[in-house]
Amino acid sequence: MNIRLHIERLVLDGLQLKDSDSAALKASLEAELGRLLTESGINSEIGGSGALPCVDAAPMQVRRDATPAQIGSGIAQSVFSGIGKL
Repeated sequence: MNIRLHIERLVLDGLQLKDSDSAALKASLEAELGRLLTESGINSEIGGSGALPCVDAAPMQVRRDATPAQIGSGIAQSVFSGIGKL
């Protein structure tokens, strides 16, 4: 099965990132979300249903000293909580 996921907009309220950090955050998010979906799959309730206007994801806390890669991984896990097979 192929899964195509397009995140049009990601809002990170209250998070101050340098422009140079966005590439690391994006790469980490993509890698972790890909891993989670490969290992567990997508929730059967949304599988094959087409586009979703939004996804309710689990809230997350970001430590002040978190790296962009750690933040990206956390975002992926949060998004997965809304679309993945748990």
